[in-house]
Amino acid sequence: MSRLRSRTTRPPVALALPALLAVAFLLMPLIGILVRTPWRDLGEHLGSPGVVEALKLSLVVSLWALALSLLLGVPLAWLLARVEFKGKALVRSLVLLPMVLPPTVGGVALLLGFGRRGLLGPWLEDSFGITLPFHTSGAVVAATFVAMPFLVISLEGALGGLRQSYEETAASLGASPVRVFFTVTLPMVAPGLVAGAALTWARALGEFGATITFAGNLPGTTQTLPLQVYLLLQDQPAAATSVSLLLLAIAMAVLIALRGRWTGTPIDRGAVTAPRPAAEEAPAPAATGPGAETYPDAKTDTETEMRTETETETGTGTEHWPLHATVTGFNRLTLRAEPGTTIAVVGENGAGKTTLLRALLGLTPRAHAELRLGDADVTALPPHKRQVAWVPQDGALFPHLNALANTAYGLRARRVPRSDARREAQAWLDRLGVGHLAHRKPSQLSGGQAQRVALARALAARPRLLLLDEPLAALDQTTRARVRHTLRTHLAGFGGVCLIVTHDPVEAVSLADRVLVLADGRALQDAPPAEVSRHPRSPWVARMLGRNAWPGIASADGLALAEGGRLVVAEALPEGAQALAIIAPEAVSVHRDRPGGSPRNVWPGTVREITAVGSRLRVLIGSAEAPDLVAEITPDAAAELGLADGSEVWTSVKATEVTLVGL
Repeated sequence: MSRLRSRTTRPPVALALPALLAVAFLLMPLIGILVRTPWRDLGEHLGSPGVVEALKLSLVVSLWALALSLLLGVPLAWLLARVEFKGKALVRSLVLLPMVLPPTVGGVALLLGFGRRGLLGPWLEDSFGITLPFHTSGAVVAATFVAMPFLVISLEGALGGLRQSYEETAASLGASPVRVFFTVTLPMVAPGLVAGAALTWARALGEFGATITFAGNLPGTTQTLPLQVYLLLQDQPAAATSVSLLLLAIAMAVLIALRGRWTGTPIDRGAVTAPRPAAEEAPAPAATGPGAETYPDAKTDTETEMRTETETETGTGTEHWPLHATVTGFNRLTLRAEPGTTIAVVGENGAGKTTLLRALLGLTPRAHAELRLGDADVTALPPHKRQVAWVPQDGALFPHLNALANTAYGLRARRVPRSDARREAQAWLDRLGVGHLAHRKPSQLSGGQAQRVALARALAARPRLLLLDEPLAALDQTTRARVRHTLRTHLAGFGGVCLIVTHDPVEAVSLADRVLVLADGRALQDAPPAEVSRHPRSPWVARMLGRNAWPGIASADGLALAEGGRLVVAEALPEGAQALAIIAPEAVSVHRDRPGGSPRNVWPGTVREITAVGSRLRVLIGSAEAPDLVAEITPDAAAELGLADGSEVWTSVKATEVTLVGL
């Protein structure tokens, strides 16, 4: 196998040969330095007073250049990565310009900008007494000018690769933009920041052209190590080679330490540490060792005590926040709900479910929400001041924080003391059955465990409006039932309104007081779950509930189907009305021969698929005379009929088994 693989991956000679020549071309000068270095005199050359003084000055200049680059370049990289504005391409070109500009030309440009006769030079000298040319500060400015682009490019790449859901989630938990930047953004792009800083420092350490042109070559003032090499080449070539070797070693050490990470891509911590193989509900091994803390699994007899304690702290038992929202843009609807109401938001992909949640959060330009929570109009408030918490589809747990710190994040953002925040966060983790995982990082959690931690984090943030985007999708059936029960228990005493986006009809029926059906951003139906189950106004919802749904136009005796054919019903709607015919799968009869008797709706068809649903079978039947139809029968009936994919059958539906819903 390995021999076959090596043959298939062997590069063509037409590409391999030029590549090897390129490597040799780049390697030859480095070999030249190594071969020509006077190794016996290396210590003497590097220890000479002039070289030591130049090295110290180079370190001072490069470190100050790094500090200035961090101070100015980090905000600039964030601006380029996160903010859309006119002239962005021009600003990015200005950042890249020093990298392609000849260094001496850069020095001339600095003289014309900051020199004594430059645009700002006279003002700096007259107002602040600052003279940059022929001064150490001038060397710092020159080094910063040529080195800062490396930091900006590296960090912008890291920020561009970071999913904004992390920052948006932090904002929904109450963190201000500055707090989000320092507690979420920077820690997560730390590899890119470190790589950019290392490259910036190395480039500043080796700067020559702009420095000698703008700051001059004054020993002890602006004569850095590269300038020292330039002088030594004239009188002491061997010493110049030794000093060049030092600079080469420093540059190689930086590149080897970075190990190719100078592009600044954030590390996927989930790929670094594999989740521990454990059953979803099995308690993880307790922490061991000195000072280790253990957290018992949540117990039924303690949940009431924890819930009472948390409600007392958060005020959910006394404060109430009704919801009133008018949403415009892609979504066009009005939402009103009393405190304690849970609304399930359903609809097919692209219907605007997530856009609705993001509009309520104030995080999308696609839709705008005029939002009132209780007596407070929060429309003009930024996301971190709305007290609207959400759980996105991916959970967006902060990978650099453990489960406990993640859960306490919203409380800390609202200035709750650390000890109180951690105690309340632990209580929420216990209630959701993941308290024993408090000190694990997200990369050490299974998908279901991570989703429960994300849910605990949102609930612990004391929101007035809770938005959940498919919060239970990653859980297995057993865990989903348990978490659904815990969530329902909390929502029963929640003083605000909760919106849950879901594709699971069980969640919609068991958790929600109302079901909001969206289609193309509009509210197609907003009714109690029982009403939506009986009379769904959307074909997608009807199919989600497991029913056949056929749209058409009402006629005198039934329904003219949109895909052709007619359907006879017992109770017709006014002629010409848009309608949806709902047929339960168990109301469809399957026959090998054309049935006789009372059925008014009979069609021939072909079995396309047979799937098991619990103890019954669902049979998908296609027909040239009617839309696809799903029938639900017992395994015994299927065996008696000899059903298989491709079987020719007849289907029948009684007129009394068809429900017409006006659209």
